[in-house]
Amino acid sequence: MDTYPRPQLVRDSFFSLDGRWSLFLSDENGQVSDYTITVPFSPETEAAELEKDGLKTPGFTLKPHCFMRYRREVAFPEPVDFSKEKLLLHFGAVDYRALVYIDGVLVKEHVGGYLPFSVEVEKSSFLLEVSVQDPTDTQNIIRGKQVLSSGGIWYPGQSGIWQSVWMEKVPKNYIQSLETTPSLNGFELCVKTEVTCKLIIEIENKEIKTESNESLFIEIQNPHLWSPEDPYLYLFSVKTETDSVSSYTALRTFCVKDGDLYLNNKKYFCHGLLDQGYWKEGLYTPLSTAQMKEDILFAKRLGFNTLRKHIKVEPLIWYYLCDTLGMLVWQDMVSGGGKYKAFPHSAPLFIGSFLSDTKAKSQSRLGSEDKEYQERFISEAVQTIRHLKNCPSIVLWSVFNEGWGQFDSSKVAKQLIQEDSSRPMDYTSGWHDQGDGPFKSVHVYFKKYRYRKDKYGRCVILSEFGGYGLNLNKAEKKPFTYRKLKSKEDLTEAIVKLYKSQILPAKQKGLSACIYTQISDVLQETNGLITFDRKTVKVNETEIKKISDSLKAFD
Repeated sequence: MDTYPRPQLVRDSFFSLDGRWSLFLSDENGQVSDYTITVPFSPETEAAELEKDGLKTPGFTLKPHCFMRYRREVAFPEPVDFSKEKLLLHFGAVDYRALVYIDGVLVKEHVGGYLPFSVEVEKSSFLLEVSVQDPTDTQNIIRGKQVLSSGGIWYPGQSGIWQSVWMEKVPKNYIQSLETTPSLNGFELCVKTEVTCKLIIEIENKEIKTESNESLFIEIQNPHLWSPEDPYLYLFSVKTETDSVSSYTALRTFCVKDGDLYLNNKKYFCHGLLDQGYWKEGLYTPLSTAQMKEDILFAKRLGFNTLRKHIKVEPLIWYYLCDTLGMLVWQDMVSGGGKYKAFPHSAPLFIGSFLSDTKAKSQSRLGSEDKEYQERFISEAVQTIRHLKNCPSIVLWSVFNEGWGQFDSSKVAKQLIQEDSSRPMDYTSGWHDQGDGPFKSVHVYFKKYRYRKDKYGRCVILSEFGGYGLNLNKAEKKPFTYRKLKSKEDLTEAIVKLYKSQILPAKQKGLSACIYTQISDVLQETNGLITFDRKTVKVNETEIKKISDSLKAFD
């Protein structure tokens, strides 16, 4: 990537390993093929620019029982005194199982395709190898919407390194992490180090002395609150005797109160788009920071204030852009489990929710009875919260989506609340609702939406709806959408009518949020407001902005 990959813990020793690597593919017969590849793009993508024998070659899909091995020589550019310093090697994300070797010695095994991991390196020059296997949907793993046989709402599997690889030099007792929890008049800060040490925190031309591994509330005089309309950030730095990092936070609160959503103690309607984070050239990986920024600015230009990050964890740069540009984020946990089954998973679109995930038979129907999968889902959800907790733009966590791999939703959500009680949590987005949690969260596509108060008195959110499609890619043989339109004018008119006839009345009656599907086309799914390559806006922007303004008029 072209930007420092960890914006809330910045040092000056950043050394990127993105670029051309050697890649060796071992097939089911043990035969090995040699390639070169551009990291951090998966071999299934155009942006990987695969070459074999010096010639460009089409991308390949890593089969479940095959392996690929990345390789490159590394020389850290600065001298390192290993009696005083450490070198850390960071991987943003590798899908799915990664074995990291330094000069042929296994130093790290990491399982899971969406979260970062690090390795301490004891040499400044070495041969780095990463061996990868990805079972996609042949095992009960956390995989998002990846399948081997794609179609409809399911996308081709991709594998390997798909977020940046980089290194940094740190002192022996370095600042390992910062934890910030904002409020309306300041924020709680805890700086983690291996050995407790003295700290100096610099913020707003003031110095605050404290110690690491202890929580401290930093009060801000005349606080400037963060919102999508005014995304003000507070910059600060933390110094020890041997280490120094810069960071940022924001002052804001977000909660459910009396069945409504509140931002900074004021009722706030979340008008959002579903955002799956797929790109034509790189699938999971955008070509640049600018590509991510353009998507967020496009949503803001049309008057949206929320993006629901759907079944994916983005690079930290994406959340930084939402923090700085002003965009609320609803963050989904990545789904997994067994095979998707049409009846228990999709039937509620037509006939309503009809089973309880508290029963063992329900877990079997939803592909979640595997105890090892359940443990891994909880573990990765906990890690996701810890990884993203400091991002002020994130205001809501979504645990299970439409029953995919759902199990013990109340128990799981309450366990996750222990990791972060500062944000509300959508236990079950769509259906298979257990009647608890702060939200009645519904998805509506094939029928008219009619607002109904929740019988438990919870906040009602329309967490997915719309999905109207216009296929401008004539090469796409099997386009998928929830309703087909023939032209830009038809699509715009249909969306405007949908909002005027269903969403505006629902908002007046008590609806607290709506998330339209979706910001962009994704492969064969053609229900985006903009095409997959981001070259063509498929709606009249002025008319969509008018709808956004009309929603605000009822505040």
